[in-house]
Amino acid sequence: MVDEIELSFVIPVYNGASSVGAVVEDIHDRFGDLAFEVVLVNDGSRDDSEKACLALAREHPDTVTFVHLARNFGEHGAILAGLHHAVGAYVALLDDDGQNPPGEVRRLYDEIVSGGQDVVYGRYRVKHHSRLRNWGSALNDRLANWMLDKPRDLYLSSFKVLNRFLVTEVTRYTGAFPYIDGLILRSTRNIGQIDVEHRPRDQAQSGYTLRKLFLLWLNAFLNFSITPLRVSALLGTVSSIMSLFLLALIVFDKLYINPGLTIGIPTVLLTIVFFAGVQLVILGTLGEYLGRLFLDHSKSPQFVVRYIERGGRGRD
Repeated sequence: MVDEIELSFVIPVYNGASSVGAVVEDIHDRFGDLAFEVVLVNDGSRDDSEKACLALAREHPDTVTFVHLARNFGEHGAILAGLHHAVGAYVALLDDDGQNPPGEVRRLYDEIVSGGQDVVYGRYRVKHHSRLRNWGSALNDRLANWMLDKPRDLYLSSFKVLNRFLVTEVTRYTGAFPYIDGLILRSTRNIGQIDVEHRPRDQAQSGYTLRKLFLLWLNAFLNFSITPLRVSALLGTVSSIMSLFLLALIVFDKLYINPGLTIGIPTVLLTIVFFAGVQLVILGTLGEYLGRLFLDHSKSPQFVVRYIERGGRGRD
């Protein structure tokens, strides 16, 4: 393998047996003028992705490294595993399904080299995600503006190129719940963005479900922001003030307006239920933070590598 790699491609693979080969071949066709490598990370796929990635690593022993994870750790865990094994001066992150054209990486690479940014994101001109994925992305974007202090005009796509400085900073993270964009935003504000093409999927169905989108949202905002705790404190304060105000109104009404009025049991029960719900929201938020602290303290792994097929030298 070439000693000095200019550009690494990190591709997390999940049920991508039918599409990852075309992506890797496209990279080889387009980047022959650069010293590059491709790092494929199989994230617990249920199809023949392992065989497909092994075949690619053996077909291209000088350029393709295959990292096989012991189980599914999620896209961001797989990306972090790939970043740990990528050695290029610049690292491109792209999907295995053909939606991120390798040809567009050239434009991202040219931009980061000429502009000197730490990361350049690809902003899709036209998105070809599912309706659920688009809805989740829009919600994530608006919350990130508020909770992660994200620049409002920045679109956090999975298609981007990082320089070696930022890769080093991102891979310092040892917590159990990685979120790549959160790690980027807490490390730098030297960020660029250009418009890129986004193709329809080569596979029939996205790997993102509602559950995975929700877990990704938790990783993004509970691991990289204390805003939920502040919201819980504010909610508790507002509820306390509201209860005192309502109590004063009830006492005033009883003493001066309707002395004979009996306060009904339903009103009392609804009040109890409301404030009990507020307490549960606050306790649940605190519990989630404490649970994540426990998992971090117990060294819950970001990823577990079963084996690596690297450079024609067999498995490590």
